[in-house]
Amino acid sequence: MVNVEIDSGSGFCGGVIRAISSAEEYLSRHGSLYSLGDIVHNEAELSRLREQGLVTVTSLSEVPDGGTVLIRAHGEPPVTYAEASARKLTVIDCSCPVVLQLQRRIREAYGRLHQEGRHGQVIIFGRVGHAEVLGLVGQVDGDALVVENEQMLLDALPRLDFSQPMEIFSQTTKSPSEYAAICQVLRERGAQLTVHDTICAQVANRHERLTAFARQHHVILFVSGRTSSNGKVLSDLCLSVNPRTYVIGSLEEIDPSWFEDGDRVGICGATSTPKWLLEAVADALRRLP
Repeated sequence: MVNVEIDSGSGFCGGVIRAISSAEEYLSRHGSLYSLGDIVHNEAELSRLREQGLVTVTSLSEVPDGGTVLIRAHGEPPVTYAEASARKLTVIDCSCPVVLQLQRRIREAYGRLHQEGRHGQVIIFGRVGHAEVLGLVGQVDGDALVVENEQMLLDALPRLDFSQPMEIFSQTTKSPSEYAAICQVLRERGAQLTVHDTICAQVANRHERLTAFARQHHVILFVSGRTSSNGKVLSDLCLSVNPRTYVIGSLEEIDPSWFEDGDRVGICGATSTPKWLLEAVADALRRLP
């Protein structure tokens, strides 16, 4: 028998809670709703919402004229709102307030960097192609450098003009330590760098807590959707301090051979992992022979 504990800080972040609550409230009255992109990067939760009538689309062209579309917590570039307005779509805007503030700060930085003949550089530390990052880059019509990691930054250094000022921002769900390392590389190259603290506090606080949580247990089950950027960051963090860390997306992926009698098993997840799934995993472990 194993001893099971769920990390009390795991589960949906505030932005995801708001988006899903808004979707459920609308679906309860209307029966169907279009979501521009996955409302959350978790396959189990998406399946639950599909059963309630949520339809995920990849572009506004898939939404009928005059229809209703939900903008998820990741946010969208200005062009999305312009297209929705032109087609008279009703928008349920669930962009996370933290993301909206980041979008505004990037627009303001771009204005500073390009005033009075300057040609400064906006840099975004984030995953290329991620929905949030696409929304951020869209604030400056694509005129920003996106780097996913230190090596990508090193490859881009020859293209940067270090005689001009630079301002750097992070995707809200990235690793604080990796962001600090990226900034340090630029400082060491003599960049006139302004660093903006834009990692969501709720996400940043999870790093220290999860490090301690992973060390306190023999085994860690990290529950996350395969496409969750935050899930990748946090599961890698757990693995770095506990080699018996396993990432699963569903109950079916649990392997009894991972556990020994008397193990303390910690269950945790990404900001896109629902509490009900964490609890279901815990119940499944308690039933192991």
